[in-house]
Amino acid sequence: MPTIEIIHNPRCSKSRAALELLNKKGLSPEVTEYMKNPLSAAQLEQISHKLGLKPSQFVRQGEYSKLGIEIAGSEEGILKQMVEYPILIERPIVIKGDKARLGRPTESILEII
Repeated sequence: MPTIEIIHNPRCSKSRAALELLNKKGLSPEVTEYMKNPLSAAQLEQISHKLGLKPSQFVRQGEYSKLGIEIAGSEEGILKQMVEYPILIERPIVIKGDKARLGRPTESILEII
């Protein structure tokens, strides 16, 4: 059985809810606190593929104004911004094998577990 991983920010209520849901299901996911241990471009590319989404589709666009930066004009540029500013990554993301889901709404993670 593939390992379940959650890309997690403990300060985010949706992320905490997803982790709680996994635990209630009797699962012990591998927790990656991406704010403490930033993801590489290669990891984000893999996550993008598993989600079936472009980086621009799982970026927190509202964070750009808080950071005082402009959104990059290309997917590669957005990916680089996500590496430099991990707060831009939408969370939570649950990964199992070759599939991943955004936990918005939280119940959507059930599709892959």
